[in-house]
Amino acid sequence: MTGATAFGLLLAHLVGDYLIQSHWMASEKTKHWWPAWAHALTYGLPYLLVTRSPIALAAIVITHALIDHYRLARHVVWAKNLVAPKAYRKPWAECSATGYPGEAPAWLTVWLMIIADNAIHLAINAAAVMWL
Repeated sequence: MTGATAFGLLLAHLVGDYLIQSHWMASEKTKHWWPAWAHALTYGLPYLLVTRSPIALAAIVITHALIDHYRLARHVVWAKNLVAPKAYRKPWAECSATGYPGEAPAWLTVWLMIIADNAIHLAINAAAVMWL
């Protein structure tokens, strides 16, 4: 992957996830499928400048809808914390909001979950553009 392609992927992600996403999409996408699909479809628009592969574009849009609707980043965060020493492993019931336990500052856990979400999207999108 060239530097220009990597920059294009990052820019497309930032535009699609932050500039194009409306407040309605952001607040309702985990509750209802319609806002999740509306967000995923508009999220995919900047990727038209990055890839000409309809399969890569479909993978980007579909995985984005699934990851955001189910807020899958919190599951990834919780699972990665299971490799910590036992004292740091918390049950899902204590971590279901962000993947982090409740004793951690709320502002920090939300941002760490958002960062994990971005990393997951970018990794999937890069793989889709490179291999599909």
